[in-house]
Amino acid sequence: MSDHARPLRLYQPRRFDYGAGSAAAVGEWAAAEGFSRILVLTQKVVAPLIDRLHLPGQITVFDGVEPEPDTANLAAALEAARAAAPDLVVGFGGGSVMDLAKLVTVLRGGQVLSEVIGPNKVSGRQNALALVPTTAGTGSEAGIRALVTDAATLNKVAVESPHLMADMVALDPDLTMSVPPAVTAATGIDAMAHCVEAFTNRKAHPLIDNYARLGFGLVAKYLPRAVADGGDAEARAALLLAAYYGGICLGPVNTAAGHALAYPLGTRLKLPHGLANAVIFPHVLAFNQPVAGAKTAEIAGALGLRSDSAAALLEDAARWCAGLGVEMRLSALGAQEADLPLWASEAHAIRRLMDNNPRDMSVGEVLDIYSAAF
Repeated sequence: MSDHARPLRLYQPRRFDYGAGSAAAVGEWAAAEGFSRILVLTQKVVAPLIDRLHLPGQITVFDGVEPEPDTANLAAALEAARAAAPDLVVGFGGGSVMDLAKLVTVLRGGQVLSEVIGPNKVSGRQNALALVPTTAGTGSEAGIRALVTDAATLNKVAVESPHLMADMVALDPDLTMSVPPAVTAATGIDAMAHCVEAFTNRKAHPLIDNYARLGFGLVAKYLPRAVADGGDAEARAALLLAAYYGGICLGPVNTAAGHALAYPLGTRLKLPHGLANAVIFPHVLAFNQPVAGAKTAEIAGALGLRSDSAAALLEDAARWCAGLGVEMRLSALGAQEADLPLWASEAHAIRRLMDNNPRDMSVGEVLDIYSAAF
């Protein structure tokens, strides 16, 4: 069977609004649908922007979503949802906020998290769901997965179900104008990593490849502009679209070793997800180059990197990320060298991602990457 004939299933939100000022469309849609009890999940830093959604009816705000939410944080959000009894939940923030909003919509009905971990174990949901990203990174608004950290084991668990797909998505670049340069850079590299890892994935598909090309091409062109000038409306809009394309890539293909290696940096070192992926991105890109030469050359071409050797690619990719102001040394981010073997074992055990990588990676090779990044 040819690649083009290989079956593929995509899920998309029922309504999608994009462009400056589109946040207000959420309220228009909610009013037209007759929603009267709305719960907004968010973080304190972006809560002042909620008015831009123009929401109708009774509004409850839970602004306690943590940057890397765990199961205790999920329980607090669920408690707020049960008290508010909403007919619409709005996830207003970055990927952590949107993932928690997804989980709240499907766990209000009686199922518990342990029953729904993995693919297609969700029985339904209790309310409509709208997702409004305020950073251009995870693309969670485009996908059917949600991740949360198990507070007991510090491992990330993933839930995958069509019931996690949003009914309504609004991508409004006006909401991202105040994102600081460092966060803009890290989240933008995360969006690029989604596209790159799907593009070079063992499960890569021609249809998804095209979304991936669009995504990493937009990041290559517009991320430096947005970092240099946060008020660049065109760059901000382009990066939101790139993140959305990356989210589409995650559905049927998903990420690979890059994200597997990034997860312990989030759960153990408490790095923001985008920053963790940025630190790892050049190393895994170069590691995979010997077995994904043609596609890696496409990525390198978009970013203006050398790809004639893995060493040159690693050097240029790390310089590209550092040039955006990203601290690329784990030692400067609080890591201790003694921690690296444990993290390597944990990353290697995330088989749902590691098995997607185009090149097999041993625990020792994972440790080599962490050591090189240290």
